[in-house]
Amino acid sequence: MAYIIAVNASIISQSGGTCVCNDKNDPTCATDTDYSLCVIGVQRDLITATATISGLASLMFGFLTNLPVALAPGMGLNAYFTYQVVGFHGTGAVSYRLALTAVFIEGFIFVFLSLVGMRQWLVKIIPASMKVATSVGIGLFLTLIGLSNTAGIGAINGGTATPLDLGGCPDAYRDKFGQCTSHKLRSPTLWIGIFCGGILTAWLMMYRVRSAIIIGIAVVSVLSWPRTTPFTYFPYTEEGASRFDFFKKVAAFHPIQHTLNAQDWDVTRAGSQFALALFTFLYVDILDCTGTLYSMARFSGVVDESTGDFPRSTIAYCTDAMSISIGSLFGSSPVTAFVESAAGIAEGGKTGLTAVTTGFCFLLSIFFAPIFASIPPWATGCTLILVGCMMTRSIVDINWRYVGDAVPAFITMVFMPFSFSVAYGLIAGIMTYVAINGLIYVMKLASFGRIVPPDEDLREYWTYKPTSGSLPWFIRLAKGNRRFWEDSPADQRPTIHQNTSKESTHSDKDYESTDMPIEMDHYSHPEGGKQGQSNV
Repeated sequence: MAYIIAVNASIISQSGGTCVCNDKNDPTCATDTDYSLCVIGVQRDLITATATISGLASLMFGFLTNLPVALAPGMGLNAYFTYQVVGFHGTGAVSYRLALTAVFIEGFIFVFLSLVGMRQWLVKIIPASMKVATSVGIGLFLTLIGLSNTAGIGAINGGTATPLDLGGCPDAYRDKFGQCTSHKLRSPTLWIGIFCGGILTAWLMMYRVRSAIIIGIAVVSVLSWPRTTPFTYFPYTEEGASRFDFFKKVAAFHPIQHTLNAQDWDVTRAGSQFALALFTFLYVDILDCTGTLYSMARFSGVVDESTGDFPRSTIAYCTDAMSISIGSLFGSSPVTAFVESAAGIAEGGKTGLTAVTTGFCFLLSIFFAPIFASIPPWATGCTLILVGCMMTRSIVDINWRYVGDAVPAFITMVFMPFSFSVAYGLIAGIMTYVAINGLIYVMKLASFGRIVPPDEDLREYWTYKPTSGSLPWFIRLAKGNRRFWEDSPADQRPTIHQNTSKESTHSDKDYESTDMPIEMDHYSHPEGGKQGQSNV
Protein backbone atom coordinates (compact mmCIF):
# COMPACT_ATOMS: atom_id res chain seq x y z
CA MET A 1 0.00 0.00 0.00
CA ALA A 2 2.96 2.36 0.42
CA TYR A 3 2.71 3.53 -3.20
CA ILE A 4 -0.45 5.48 -2.34
CA ILE A 5 1.56 8.10 -0.42
CA ALA A 6 3.34 9.37 -3.53
CA VAL A 7 0.60 8.64 -6.07
CA ASN A 8 -2.22 10.25 -4.10
CA ALA A 9 -0.20 13.39 -3.40
CA SER A 10 0.83 13.63 -7.05
CA ILE A 11 -2.74 13.32 -8.34
CA ILE A 12 -4.54 15.61 -5.89
CA SER A 13 -1.86 18.32 -6.12
CA GLN A 14 -2.74 18.61 -9.82
CA SER A 15 -5.97 20.25 -8.68
CA GLY A 16 -3.92 23.16 -7.41
CA GLY A 17 -5.29 22.77 -3.91
CA THR A 18 -5.80 26.12 -2.21
CA CYS A 19 -3.47 27.94 -4.63
CA VAL A 20 -5.10 30.81 -6.52
CA CYS A 21 -4.48 31.50 -10.21
CA ASN A 22 -5.13 35.10 -11.26
CA ASP A 23 -3.85 34.87 -14.84
CA LYS A 24 -6.84 35.57 -17.14
CA ASN A 25 -4.89 34.60 -20.25
CA ASP A 26 -3.90 31.20 -18.83
CA PRO A 27 -6.47 29.86 -16.34
CA THR A 28 -4.17 26.94 -15.50
CA CYS A 29 -1.18 29.17 -14.62
CA ALA A 30 1.05 26.53 -16.20
CA THR A 31 3.89 29.02 -16.72
CA ASP A 32 3.42 30.97 -13.49
CA THR A 33 6.44 30.28 -11.28
CA ASP A 34 4.79 31.46 -8.06
CA TYR A 35 1.77 29.28 -8.69
CA SER A 36 3.99 26.28 -9.44
CA LEU A 37 5.87 26.77 -6.19
CA CYS A 38 2.53 26.92 -4.35
CA VAL A 39 1.49 23.62 -5.98
CA ILE A 40 4.76 22.06 -4.81
CA GLY A 41 3.88 23.13 -1.29
CA VAL A 42 0.43 21.55 -1.65
CA GLN A 43 2.02 18.29 -2.80
CA ARG A 44 4.26 18.24 0.27
CA ASP A 45 1.25 18.87 2.47
CA LEU A 46 -0.57 15.98 0.83
CA ILE A 47 2.40 13.67 1.46
CA THR A 48 1.95 14.31 5.17
CA ALA A 49 -1.85 14.23 4.89
CA THR A 50 -1.96 10.91 3.02
CA ALA A 51 0.43 9.19 5.42
CA THR A 52 -1.38 10.63 8.44
CA ILE A 53 -4.94 9.70 7.49
CA SER A 54 -3.82 6.25 6.25
CA GLY A 55 -2.11 5.62 9.57
CA LEU A 56 -4.92 6.92 11.75
CA ALA A 57 -7.67 5.17 9.77
CA SER A 58 -5.84 1.82 9.75
CA LEU A 59 -5.08 2.05 13.48
CA MET A 60 -8.66 2.96 14.33
CA PHE A 61 -10.14 0.28 12.08
CA GLY A 62 -7.90 -2.49 13.36
CA PHE A 63 -8.45 -1.56 17.01
CA LEU A 64 -12.25 -1.22 16.82
CA THR A 65 -13.12 -4.07 14.44
CA ASN A 66 -10.28 -6.58 15.00
CA LEU A 67 -10.20 -7.14 11.23
CA PRO A 68 -6.94 -7.28 9.18
CA VAL A 69 -8.02 -4.51 6.79
CA ALA A 70 -6.07 -1.28 6.23
CA LEU A 71 -7.51 2.00 4.93
CA ALA A 72 -6.09 4.84 2.79
CA PRO A 73 -7.27 7.39 0.20
CA GLY A 74 -8.65 5.35 -2.69
CA MET A 75 -7.44 5.24 -6.24
CA GLY A 76 -10.04 6.30 -8.79
CA LEU A 77 -11.85 8.59 -6.40
CA ASN A 78 -8.74 10.80 -6.10
CA ALA A 79 -8.66 11.05 -9.90
CA TYR A 80 -12.35 11.96 -10.06
CA PHE A 81 -11.84 14.45 -7.22
CA THR A 82 -8.97 16.15 -9.06
CA TYR A 83 -9.73 16.08 -12.76
CA GLN A 84 -13.51 16.22 -12.84
CA VAL A 85 -14.76 17.93 -9.69
CA VAL A 86 -11.97 20.47 -9.07
CA GLY A 87 -10.32 20.33 -12.48
CA PHE A 88 -6.66 20.65 -13.43
CA HIS A 89 -5.31 23.60 -11.45
CA GLY A 90 -8.81 24.52 -10.30
CA THR A 91 -10.44 24.84 -13.74
CA GLY A 92 -13.44 22.65 -12.81
CA ALA A 93 -16.93 23.62 -11.68
CA VAL A 94 -16.25 23.10 -7.96
CA SER A 95 -13.37 24.60 -6.01
CA TYR A 96 -10.95 22.47 -4.02
CA ARG A 97 -12.39 23.79 -0.77
CA LEU A 98 -15.98 22.96 -1.76
CA ALA A 99 -14.93 19.49 -2.92
CA LEU A 100 -13.47 18.84 0.53
CA THR A 101 -16.79 19.95 2.01
CA ALA A 102 -18.61 17.41 -0.16
CA VAL A 103 -16.25 14.67 1.06
CA PHE A 104 -16.77 15.73 4.68
CA ILE A 105 -20.57 15.63 4.34
CA GLU A 106 -20.40 12.30 2.51
CA GLY A 107 -18.66 10.67 5.46
CA PHE A 108 -21.48 11.55 7.83
CA ILE A 109 -24.11 10.42 5.33
CA PHE A 110 -22.26 7.10 5.22
CA VAL A 111 -22.44 6.84 9.00
CA PHE A 112 -26.21 7.27 8.82
CA LEU A 113 -26.57 4.74 5.99
CA SER A 114 -24.43 2.26 7.94
CA LEU A 115 -26.44 2.63 11.13
CA VAL A 116 -29.79 2.03 9.42
CA GLY A 117 -28.48 -0.85 7.27
CA MET A 118 -29.17 0.84 3.94
CA ARG A 119 -25.52 0.84 2.88
CA GLN A 120 -25.45 -2.94 2.60
CA TRP A 121 -28.85 -3.04 0.91
CA LEU A 122 -28.10 -0.35 -1.69
CA VAL A 123 -25.03 -2.13 -3.00
CA LYS A 124 -27.03 -5.34 -3.49
CA ILE A 125 -29.74 -3.82 -5.69
CA ILE A 126 -27.24 -2.54 -8.28
CA PRO A 127 -27.12 -4.96 -11.25
CA ALA A 128 -24.05 -7.17 -11.16
CA SER A 129 -22.79 -6.22 -14.63
CA MET A 130 -23.05 -2.54 -13.72
CA LYS A 131 -20.83 -3.14 -10.70
CA VAL A 132 -18.21 -4.83 -12.84
CA ALA A 133 -18.47 -2.14 -15.54
CA THR A 134 -17.89 0.59 -12.98
CA SER A 135 -14.69 -1.12 -11.88
CA VAL A 136 -13.54 -1.51 -15.49
CA GLY A 137 -14.44 2.08 -16.32
CA ILE A 138 -12.40 3.47 -13.45
CA GLY A 139 -9.52 1.23 -14.52
CA LEU A 140 -9.64 2.74 -18.03
CA PHE A 141 -9.90 6.20 -16.47
CA LEU A 142 -6.75 5.60 -14.41
CA THR A 143 -4.99 4.29 -17.51
CA LEU A 144 -5.78 7.48 -19.39
CA ILE A 145 -4.39 9.55 -16.52
CA GLY A 146 -1.25 7.39 -16.40
CA LEU A 147 -0.69 8.04 -20.12
CA SER A 148 -1.30 11.77 -19.89
CA ASN A 149 1.24 14.52 -19.28
CA THR A 150 -0.43 15.84 -16.12
CA ALA A 151 0.17 12.99 -13.68
CA GLY A 152 1.65 10.32 -15.91
CA ILE A 153 4.35 9.47 -18.42
CA GLY A 154 3.14 12.00 -21.02
CA ALA A 155 2.57 9.58 -23.91
CA ILE A 156 -0.65 11.33 -24.95
CA ASN A 157 -2.08 14.83 -24.70
CA GLY A 158 -4.98 16.81 -26.03
CA GLY A 159 -5.05 17.58 -29.74
CA THR A 160 -6.41 20.28 -32.01
CA ALA A 161 -7.67 18.25 -34.98
CA THR A 162 -8.45 15.21 -32.85
CA PRO A 163 -9.62 14.82 -29.22
CA LEU A 164 -6.35 13.13 -28.28
CA ASP A 165 -2.91 13.26 -29.85
CA LEU A 166 0.45 11.60 -29.44
CA GLY A 167 2.72 13.31 -26.92
CA GLY A 168 5.99 12.47 -25.24
CA CYS A 169 7.92 15.58 -26.31
CA PRO A 170 10.35 17.59 -24.13
CA ASP A 171 8.86 20.58 -22.33
CA ALA A 172 10.57 23.00 -24.71
CA TYR A 173 8.33 21.77 -27.55
CA ARG A 174 4.97 22.15 -25.78
CA ASP A 175 2.59 25.05 -26.31
CA LYS A 176 0.76 26.85 -23.52
CA PHE A 177 -1.95 24.16 -23.54
CA GLY A 178 0.58 21.35 -23.01
CA GLN A 179 0.28 19.97 -26.55
CA CYS A 180 3.37 18.81 -28.45
CA THR A 181 4.22 20.93 -31.46
CA SER A 182 7.06 18.59 -32.57
CA HIS A 183 9.61 16.03 -31.32
CA LYS A 184 6.90 13.59 -30.25
CA LEU A 185 7.96 10.49 -28.27
CA ARG A 186 11.44 11.98 -27.78
CA SER A 187 11.15 12.88 -24.12
CA PRO A 188 13.70 10.99 -21.98
CA THR A 189 11.27 10.93 -19.04
CA LEU A 190 8.74 9.04 -21.19
CA TRP A 191 11.09 6.16 -21.96
CA ILE A 192 12.52 6.03 -18.44
CA GLY A 193 8.96 5.71 -17.16
CA ILE A 194 8.00 3.04 -19.72
CA PHE A 195 10.99 0.73 -19.37
CA CYS A 196 12.01 1.18 -15.74
CA GLY A 197 8.58 1.93 -14.31
CA GLY A 198 6.32 -0.12 -16.57
CA ILE A 199 8.20 -3.03 -18.16
CA LEU A 200 10.33 -3.67 -15.08
CA THR A 201 7.32 -3.61 -12.74
CA ALA A 202 5.28 -5.91 -14.99
CA TRP A 203 8.23 -8.32 -15.23
CA LEU A 204 8.55 -8.42 -11.44
CA MET A 205 4.81 -8.95 -11.08
CA MET A 206 4.98 -11.95 -13.41
CA TYR A 207 7.40 -13.58 -10.98
CA ARG A 208 5.20 -12.54 -8.04
CA VAL A 209 7.94 -10.40 -6.53
CA ARG A 210 6.63 -8.64 -3.46
CA SER A 211 6.53 -4.85 -3.61
CA ALA A 212 6.96 -4.92 -7.40
CA ILE A 213 5.17 -1.58 -7.73
CA ILE A 214 7.35 0.02 -5.05
CA ILE A 215 10.51 -1.28 -6.76
CA GLY A 216 9.47 0.17 -10.12
CA ILE A 217 8.67 3.57 -8.62
CA ALA A 218 11.92 3.56 -6.65
CA VAL A 219 14.09 2.72 -9.68
CA VAL A 220 12.64 5.54 -11.80
CA SER A 221 12.86 7.99 -8.90
CA VAL A 222 16.51 7.23 -8.12
CA LEU A 223 17.41 7.60 -11.79
CA SER A 224 15.61 10.96 -11.89
CA TRP A 225 17.33 12.48 -8.86
CA PRO A 226 20.81 13.36 -10.29
CA ARG A 227 20.64 16.96 -11.53
CA THR A 228 22.90 16.51 -14.54
CA THR A 229 20.71 14.03 -16.45
CA PRO A 230 18.22 15.06 -19.19
CA PHE A 231 15.41 13.37 -17.23
CA THR A 232 16.15 14.89 -13.83
CA TYR A 233 13.35 15.92 -11.49
CA PHE A 234 15.54 18.72 -10.13
CA PRO A 235 16.45 20.91 -13.13
CA TYR A 236 18.46 24.09 -12.64
CA THR A 237 15.38 26.28 -12.38
CA GLU A 238 13.70 28.03 -9.47
CA GLU A 239 11.13 25.26 -9.25
CA GLY A 240 13.77 22.54 -9.52
CA ALA A 241 15.93 24.20 -6.90
CA SER A 242 12.99 24.33 -4.48
CA ARG A 243 12.41 20.61 -4.93
CA PHE A 244 16.09 19.78 -4.51
CA ASP A 245 16.44 21.85 -1.31
CA PHE A 246 13.53 19.94 0.23
CA PHE A 247 14.87 16.61 -1.03
CA LYS A 248 18.23 17.17 0.68
CA LYS A 249 16.53 17.10 4.10
CA VAL A 250 15.85 13.33 3.56
CA ALA A 251 14.14 12.87 6.93
CA ALA A 252 12.05 15.76 8.18
CA PHE A 253 8.54 16.45 9.37
CA HIS A 254 6.62 18.73 7.01
CA PRO A 255 3.64 20.39 8.74
CA ILE A 256 0.44 20.77 6.72
CA GLN A 257 0.15 24.43 5.76
CA HIS A 258 -2.24 24.71 2.80
CA THR A 259 -4.75 21.86 3.00
CA LEU A 260 -5.57 21.56 6.70
CA ASN A 261 -9.22 22.35 7.51
CA ALA A 262 -9.70 24.04 4.14
CA GLN A 263 -13.44 23.41 3.72
CA ASP A 264 -15.70 26.08 2.27
CA TRP A 265 -19.25 25.89 3.61
CA ASP A 266 -20.84 28.28 1.11
CA VAL A 267 -22.15 25.43 -1.03
CA THR A 268 -24.71 27.60 -2.83
CA ARG A 269 -22.00 28.98 -5.12
CA ALA A 270 -21.49 25.60 -6.81
CA GLY A 271 -25.20 24.75 -7.03
CA SER A 272 -26.03 21.56 -8.90
CA GLN A 273 -22.35 20.75 -9.48
CA PHE A 274 -21.82 20.38 -5.74
CA ALA A 275 -24.82 18.03 -5.53
CA LEU A 276 -23.49 16.02 -8.47
CA ALA A 277 -20.06 15.66 -6.85
CA LEU A 278 -21.63 14.60 -3.54
CA PHE A 279 -23.88 12.04 -5.27
CA THR A 280 -21.01 10.51 -7.22
CA PHE A 281 -18.78 10.27 -4.15
CA LEU A 282 -21.63 8.47 -2.39
CA TYR A 283 -22.38 6.10 -5.28
CA VAL A 284 -18.79 5.10 -5.98
CA ASP A 285 -17.92 4.78 -2.30
CA ILE A 286 -20.97 2.58 -1.69
CA LEU A 287 -19.60 0.13 -4.25
CA ASP A 288 -15.95 0.56 -3.37
CA CYS A 289 -15.86 0.71 0.42
CA THR A 290 -18.71 -1.68 1.09
CA GLY A 291 -17.59 -4.18 -1.54
CA THR A 292 -13.97 -4.23 -0.47
CA LEU A 293 -14.80 -4.54 3.23
CA TYR A 294 -17.11 -7.45 2.51
CA SER A 295 -14.56 -9.17 0.29
CA MET A 296 -11.76 -8.80 2.84
CA ALA A 297 -13.99 -10.09 5.64
CA ARG A 298 -14.95 -13.07 3.50
CA PHE A 299 -11.29 -13.75 2.68
CA SER A 300 -10.54 -13.69 6.40
CA GLY A 301 -13.15 -16.40 6.93
CA VAL A 302 -15.36 -14.41 9.31
CA VAL A 303 -18.45 -14.04 7.10
CA ASP A 304 -21.54 -15.95 8.20
CA GLU A 305 -22.71 -17.80 5.09
CA SER A 306 -26.32 -17.98 6.34
CA THR A 307 -26.72 -14.22 6.77
CA GLY A 308 -23.93 -12.86 4.57
CA ASP A 309 -22.78 -10.63 7.42
CA PHE A 310 -19.58 -10.49 9.48
CA PRO A 311 -18.92 -9.60 13.15
CA ARG A 312 -18.88 -5.89 14.04
CA SER A 313 -19.93 -5.00 10.49
CA THR A 314 -21.80 -1.88 11.60
CA ILE A 315 -18.74 -0.65 13.53
CA ALA A 316 -16.57 -1.43 10.50
CA TYR A 317 -18.78 0.54 8.13
CA CYS A 318 -19.08 3.47 10.56
CA THR A 319 -15.31 3.57 11.17
CA ASP A 320 -14.68 3.57 7.45
CA ALA A 321 -17.23 6.39 7.01
CA MET A 322 -15.74 8.53 9.78
CA SER A 323 -12.29 8.12 8.21
CA ILE A 324 -13.66 9.76 5.06
CA SER A 325 -14.68 12.89 6.98
CA ILE A 326 -11.44 12.98 8.97
CA GLY A 327 -9.43 12.65 5.77
CA SER A 328 -11.20 15.67 4.26
CA LEU A 329 -9.99 17.76 7.20
CA PHE A 330 -6.43 16.97 6.10
CA GLY A 331 -7.26 17.89 2.51
CA SER A 332 -7.57 14.38 1.06
CA SER A 333 -10.09 12.67 -1.20
CA PRO A 334 -12.29 9.86 0.24
CA VAL A 335 -10.63 7.10 2.26
CA THR A 336 -11.49 3.48 1.52
CA ALA A 337 -10.55 -0.05 2.48
CA PHE A 338 -7.71 -1.38 0.31
CA VAL A 339 -7.92 -4.74 -1.39
CA GLU A 340 -4.12 -4.92 -0.97
CA SER A 341 -5.03 -5.93 2.58
CA ALA A 342 -5.39 -9.41 1.10
CA ALA A 343 -1.59 -9.60 1.00
CA GLY A 344 -1.45 -9.35 4.79
CA ILE A 345 -4.32 -11.82 5.20
CA ALA A 346 -2.60 -14.30 2.89
CA GLU A 347 0.57 -14.06 5.01
CA GLY A 348 -1.40 -15.09 8.10
CA GLY A 349 -2.92 -11.86 9.38
CA LYS A 350 -6.29 -12.70 10.88
CA THR A 351 -6.85 -9.97 13.48
CA GLY A 352 -6.76 -6.21 13.78
CA LEU A 353 -3.08 -6.37 14.72
CA THR A 354 -2.31 -6.55 10.99
CA ALA A 355 -4.11 -3.25 10.34
CA VAL A 356 -2.59 -1.65 13.45
CA THR A 357 0.93 -2.59 12.30
CA THR A 358 0.25 -1.14 8.85
CA GLY A 359 -1.03 2.04 10.48
CA PHE A 360 2.16 2.46 12.51
CA CYS A 361 4.24 2.07 9.34
CA PHE A 362 2.21 4.82 7.65
CA LEU A 363 2.74 7.13 10.61
CA LEU A 364 6.51 6.49 10.51
CA SER A 365 6.57 7.49 6.83
CA ILE A 366 5.41 11.00 7.80
CA PHE A 367 9.00 11.76 8.81
CA PHE A 368 10.30 10.85 5.32
CA ALA A 369 8.17 13.39 3.44
CA PRO A 370 11.19 14.80 1.50
CA ILE A 371 11.73 11.40 -0.14
CA PHE A 372 8.07 10.82 -1.03
CA ALA A 373 7.72 14.39 -2.32
CA SER A 374 10.64 13.82 -4.72
CA ILE A 375 8.99 11.03 -6.69
CA PRO A 376 8.31 12.38 -10.23
CA PRO A 377 5.00 11.80 -12.05
CA TRP A 378 6.65 9.65 -14.74
CA ALA A 379 7.64 7.24 -11.95
CA THR A 380 4.00 6.70 -10.94
CA GLY A 381 2.40 6.97 -14.40
CA CYS A 382 2.98 3.33 -15.31
CA THR A 383 1.71 2.35 -11.86
CA LEU A 384 -1.65 3.86 -12.78
CA ILE A 385 -1.59 1.99 -16.09
CA LEU A 386 -0.83 -1.34 -14.39
CA VAL A 387 -3.51 -0.77 -11.75
CA GLY A 388 -5.95 0.05 -14.54
CA CYS A 389 -4.93 -3.13 -16.37
CA MET A 390 -5.64 -5.26 -13.33
CA MET A 391 -8.98 -3.56 -12.77
CA THR A 392 -10.16 -4.12 -16.34
CA ARG A 393 -9.55 -7.87 -16.26
CA SER A 394 -12.93 -8.30 -14.55
CA ILE A 395 -14.56 -7.33 -17.87
CA VAL A 396 -15.09 -11.05 -18.57
CA ASP A 397 -17.61 -11.15 -15.70
CA ILE A 398 -20.04 -8.88 -17.56
CA ASN A 399 -23.06 -10.72 -18.96
CA TRP A 400 -22.33 -10.13 -22.66
CA ARG A 401 -24.97 -12.65 -23.79
CA TYR A 402 -27.93 -10.39 -22.98
CA VAL A 403 -28.18 -6.94 -24.57
CA GLY A 404 -30.09 -5.50 -21.61
CA ASP A 405 -27.07 -6.17 -19.41
CA ALA A 406 -24.23 -5.75 -21.91
CA VAL A 407 -25.10 -2.37 -23.45
CA PRO A 408 -25.53 -0.42 -20.16
CA ALA A 409 -22.32 -1.99 -18.84
CA PHE A 410 -20.45 -1.03 -22.03
CA ILE A 411 -21.78 2.54 -21.94
CA THR A 412 -20.69 2.86 -18.31
CA MET A 413 -17.12 1.70 -18.77
CA VAL A 414 -16.35 3.59 -22.02
CA PHE A 415 -18.06 6.83 -21.02
CA MET A 416 -15.84 7.26 -17.96
CA PRO A 417 -12.51 7.71 -19.78
CA PHE A 418 -14.00 9.33 -22.89
CA SER A 419 -15.88 11.96 -20.88
CA PHE A 420 -13.02 12.11 -18.35
CA SER A 421 -15.63 11.73 -15.64
CA VAL A 422 -16.66 8.90 -13.34
CA ALA A 423 -19.92 10.72 -12.57
CA TYR A 424 -21.11 11.04 -16.15
CA GLY A 425 -20.18 7.43 -16.87
CA LEU A 426 -22.30 6.22 -13.97
CA ILE A 427 -25.23 8.42 -14.95
CA ALA A 428 -25.05 7.32 -18.59
CA GLY A 429 -24.97 3.65 -17.61
CA ILE A 430 -27.87 3.88 -15.19
CA MET A 431 -30.03 5.82 -17.64
CA THR A 432 -29.28 3.30 -20.40
CA TYR A 433 -30.12 0.37 -18.12
CA VAL A 434 -33.44 1.91 -17.07
CA ALA A 435 -34.38 2.87 -20.64
CA ILE A 436 -33.65 -0.52 -22.22
CA ASN A 437 -34.95 -2.80 -19.50
CA GLY A 438 -37.85 -0.49 -18.66
CA LEU A 439 -39.13 -0.70 -22.24
CA ILE A 440 -38.79 -4.49 -22.20
CA TYR A 441 -40.75 -4.65 -18.94
CA VAL A 442 -43.52 -2.39 -20.27
CA MET A 443 -43.79 -4.46 -23.45
CA LYS A 444 -44.00 -7.63 -21.40
CA LEU A 445 -46.79 -6.22 -19.26
CA ALA A 446 -48.71 -4.85 -22.25
CA SER A 447 -48.61 -8.21 -24.05
CA PHE A 448 -49.43 -10.20 -20.91
CA GLY A 449 -46.06 -11.90 -21.05
CA ARG A 450 -46.26 -12.97 -24.71
CA ILE A 451 -43.75 -10.51 -26.21
CA VAL A 452 -40.36 -11.04 -24.61
CA PRO A 453 -36.81 -11.08 -25.99
CA PRO A 454 -35.86 -14.55 -27.24
CA ASP A 455 -32.77 -14.57 -25.03
CA GLU A 456 -34.50 -13.35 -21.87
CA ASP A 457 -33.42 -16.51 -20.06
CA LEU A 458 -29.82 -15.25 -20.35
CA ARG A 459 -30.40 -12.05 -18.41
CA GLU A 460 -28.97 -11.56 -14.95
CA TYR A 461 -31.24 -12.08 -12.00
CA TRP A 462 -32.18 -8.78 -10.41
CA THR A 463 -34.54 -7.72 -7.67
CA TYR A 464 -34.99 -4.65 -5.53
CA LYS A 465 -35.48 -6.87 -2.49
CA PRO A 466 -32.56 -7.85 -0.26
CA THR A 467 -31.25 -11.10 -1.69
CA SER A 468 -29.08 -12.38 1.11
CA GLY A 469 -28.88 -12.04 4.83
CA SER A 470 -31.52 -10.45 7.03
CA LEU A 471 -33.60 -7.43 6.20
CA PRO A 472 -32.53 -4.02 7.53
CA TRP A 473 -34.16 -3.13 10.84
CA PHE A 474 -36.20 -0.26 9.38
CA ILE A 475 -37.84 -2.64 6.88
CA ARG A 476 -38.69 -5.06 9.69
CA LEU A 477 -40.19 -2.15 11.61
CA ALA A 478 -42.24 -1.06 8.59
CA LYS A 479 -43.60 -4.61 8.30
CA GLY A 480 -44.88 -4.42 11.85
CA ASN A 481 -42.27 -6.65 13.50
CA ARG A 482 -42.40 -5.66 17.17
CA ARG A 483 -38.91 -7.09 17.79
CA PHE A 484 -37.45 -5.28 14.79
CA TRP A 485 -33.97 -5.18 16.34
CA GLU A 486 -33.67 -8.97 16.11
CA ASP A 487 -33.13 -11.13 13.05
CA SER A 488 -35.84 -13.68 12.55
CA PRO A 489 -36.03 -16.76 10.32
CA ALA A 490 -38.79 -15.09 8.34
CA ASP A 491 -36.39 -12.33 7.36
CA GLN A 492 -33.91 -14.69 5.81
CA ARG A 493 -33.57 -14.76 2.09
CA PRO A 494 -36.28 -16.78 0.34
CA THR A 495 -35.61 -19.19 -2.45
CA ILE A 496 -35.33 -17.44 -5.77
CA HIS A 497 -37.91 -18.47 -8.31
CA GLN A 498 -36.29 -20.12 -11.27
CA ASN A 499 -36.96 -19.17 -14.85
CA THR A 500 -39.28 -21.59 -16.59
CA SER A 501 -36.78 -22.17 -19.36
CA LYS A 502 -35.15 -25.56 -19.54
CA GLU A 503 -31.76 -23.82 -19.58
CA SER A 504 -32.33 -22.32 -16.12
CA THR A 505 -31.40 -25.24 -13.92
CA HIS A 506 -29.20 -23.57 -11.35
CA SER A 507 -29.86 -23.80 -7.65
CA ASP A 508 -30.41 -20.91 -5.31
CA LYS A 509 -26.74 -20.99 -4.38
CA ASP A 510 -25.76 -20.14 -7.95
CA TYR A 511 -27.26 -16.69 -7.56
CA GLU A 512 -25.01 -15.83 -4.64
CA SER A 513 -22.40 -14.52 -7.05
CA THR A 514 -24.68 -11.60 -7.93
CA ASP A 515 -25.02 -10.62 -4.30
CA MET A 516 -21.38 -10.12 -3.38
CA PRO A 517 -20.26 -6.56 -4.07
CA ILE A 518 -17.37 -5.82 -6.39
CA GLU A 519 -14.35 -3.91 -5.13
CA MET A 520 -13.74 -1.09 -7.55
CA ASP A 521 -10.64 0.82 -6.69
CA HIS A 522 -7.95 -1.77 -6.74
CA TYR A 523 -6.32 -4.31 -8.94
CA SER A 524 -6.73 -7.79 -7.47
CA HIS A 525 -9.40 -10.00 -6.06
CA PRO A 526 -8.44 -11.93 -2.95
CA GLU A 527 -10.37 -15.05 -3.70
CA GLY A 528 -9.43 -15.33 -7.33
CA GLY A 529 -13.04 -16.04 -8.26
CA LYS A 530 -15.44 -14.32 -10.58
CA GLN A 531 -18.09 -12.03 -9.22
CA GLY A 532 -21.20 -10.63 -10.81
CA GLN A 533 -21.77 -13.66 -13.03
CA SER A 534 -25.09 -14.16 -14.78
CA ASN A 535 -27.64 -16.63 -13.54
CA VAL A 536 -27.07 -19.01 -16.45
